Amino acid sequence: MPPGFSSSDFYYLMPELVITAGALLVLALDVLLPRAWERVLSWVTVAVILGAGLALVPSAGQNLTIARDLVAIDGFATFFKVLFLVAAALTVLMSPRYLTLENVHPGEYYFLVLCATLGMMFMAGGVDLITLFIGLETMAVSFYVLTGIIRPNKRSNEAAIKYFVLGAFSLGLLLYGMSILYGLTGSTHLRVIATSLVAGDGGLLLPFAVMLLVAGIGFKIAAVPFHMWAPDVYEGAPTPITAFLSVGSKAASFAMLLRIFVAGLPAFRADGLGTAWGQPFGWGAFFYVLAVVTMTVGNLAALTQGNIKRLLAYSSIAHAGYILIGIVAGSTRGVSAALVYLMIYAFMQLGAFAVVVMLRRKDIIGDELKDLTGLYATHPGAAIAMLVFMLSLGGIPPTAGFMGKFWVFGAAIDAGYVWLAVIGVLNSAVSLYYYIRIVVFMWISEEEEKSAAFGISPAVATVLAVTLAMTVLLGIYPRLLFDFAQASAASLGSVPSLGLR
Repeated sequence: MPPGFSSSDFYYLMPELVITAGALLVLALDVLLPRAWERVLSWVTVAVILGAGLALVPSAGQNLTIARDLVAIDGFATFFKVLFLVAAALTVLMSPRYLTLENVHPGEYYFLVLCATLGMMFMAGGVDLITLFIGLETMAVSFYVLTGIIRPNKRSNEAAIKYFVLGAFSLGLLLYGMSILYGLTGSTHLRVIATSLVAGDGGLLLPFAVMLLVAGIGFKIAAVPFHMWAPDVYEGAPTPITAFLSVGSKAASFAMLLRIFVAGLPAFRADGLGTAWGQPFGWGAFFYVLAVVTMTVGNLAALTQGNIKRLLAYSSIAHAGYILIGIVAGSTRGVSAALVYLMIYAFMQLGAFAVVVMLRRKDIIGDELKDLTGLYATHPGAAIAMLVFMLSLGGIPPTAGFMGKFWVFGAAIDAGYVWLAVIGVLNSAVSLYYYIRIVVFMWISEEEEKSAAFGISPAVATVLAVTLAMTVLLGIYPRLLFDFAQASAASLGSVPSLGLR
């Protein structure tokens, strides 16, 4: 056994080990099983994800670091791992019929989905810059390939190239910022960085490193002005991967953001730039500006979109802004509000994309607003589910989306950022226009033409049922989620007020 490792390390790393073994099993079965049995791979992948979920149970309530202090086993990591596993399982369930229509080989597809999930899990638990980087690259490389996995499709190929090129550039910025932190502290461990740096340390190098880190992570969460890749990649990628990318990758990037800034740079939150530039300014101010700009640009750009996936891409950008409000608000409640929003967003976003997946059929891509025409007449259940998802994304009660926004805006008001909450509410009102526009296409149309006959596979129906149930239940009774998020945020550490009122 390597020096510094113990058997307990492997015990607590069991979820990651299950995902790794499962990914290799899927590859082996892909070679061994006959072509007619390929659909079995989806159920094997779901079983692997469920197994990883069961392996998470021993981590519940723990607060320790393992693997020579490179990985944390705490409530914060557990919260995000649950989110990732749920998102991965729902993504896999909505994929088989879509892969058949697109003639995509399922073995490599499910292998890459599991690899992306593995990277996300290390991003959630990483407390060292090296661990975070390895997790980020494991996730990112998997998504680069998944985005372009429909080889004959030029949109998919173009999206993959754009994603890779811009992703490599953002990674360079992130690594440059990390290298400066290492140069200033002599360590890559977040706890050492936090204790080594105090307000005023590092001169101009520290604010420069923070700007690079904000830019690098801003790309991953699709915050404006680092969002340019999102609409093209969301439109060109296979629809289930678009769903997984918009939920899993965004949540993992926010987990990394919270680890680096809240756990690694707490002293630079409000006055780190003060010593260098003579102003009470820290990384919280960067996120304040990003939250306002991201919400506004995302919602305004979505107003004119005719493609559902591009519309939901700009919507996703706007939701990143709402989540940033919780981070700006500070305190354990602010962080917990961001966690609550991420979990709720996962269900309503995956549900919306499940309907888009359902629209894909032979010779019809199904990602334009006009493709929703007559959906209520042909598939009333799916239309009603989409209505609930749109209302939830818009923040209308009694859906989960309303509770998520209520919790985030409430945290901002409690912290004194009333205007930030007001801007968030105004942006939510603007977003209702394009969400209701989607509903109008399903219910009201000048044409009497009905959508071409198509069925809903049992797996996609399951995804719709689960996401719809959670969107409604978390809107009516969110207390369990609030408590879970509060405990998870507390394990990350209490965050002081920003002082930017």
